[in-house]
Amino acid sequence: MIDVEIADEIVTDMENSLLIVDDDRPFSTRLARAMEGRGYRVRVAESVADGIAAVDTDAPAFAVIDMRLGDGNGLDVITRLKERRPDARGVVLTGYGNIATAVTAVKLGAFDYLAKPADADEIDAALKARPDARPAPPDNPMSADRVRWEHIQRVYELCGRNVSETARRLNMHRRTLQRILAKRAPR
Repeated sequence: MIDVEIADEIVTDMENSLLIVDDDRPFSTRLARAMEGRGYRVRVAESVADGIAAVDTDAPAFAVIDMRLGDGNGLDVITRLKERRPDARGVVLTGYGNIATAVTAVKLGAFDYLAKPADADEIDAALKARPDARPAPPDNPMSADRVRWEHIQRVYELCGRNVSETARRLNMHRRTLQRILAKRAPR
């Protein structure tokens, strides 16, 4: 766990501007409110182009950026942020967590990499963490079944709720997918 006094010193040493780049409007709205409540000055962008424009206008001290956006890859925003403000601390969020993308995000300048759904407390802790600190393991991580279910739901939504197309993309039988979709989310 991060020492709160040290974390508060980090935020007061840097300005408290935060850019959230996410195309999921309900999520970004909730996160913006939560982060404003924690003392950040928040701006929200919904695309790579808007995120890059926001960075070019006024590079923030902190950024929370979704990996996959409608018009491209959120890592492009991290790259621009690090060019404009090398001391900025960026956290990449994604529903498609894997080691290769995490390594790429960190190499491009992201400070941390969190799997969705991440809550405001996790994001705030990642933004305030000291560079040499290791994050504590999550108290209640998602089960493997829940991660699988979340991935299937995401692909299903991206396919316009088309069961046949989703089954084809996930390389599974359509009836198997229908049974999974009919069940409640695992814990």
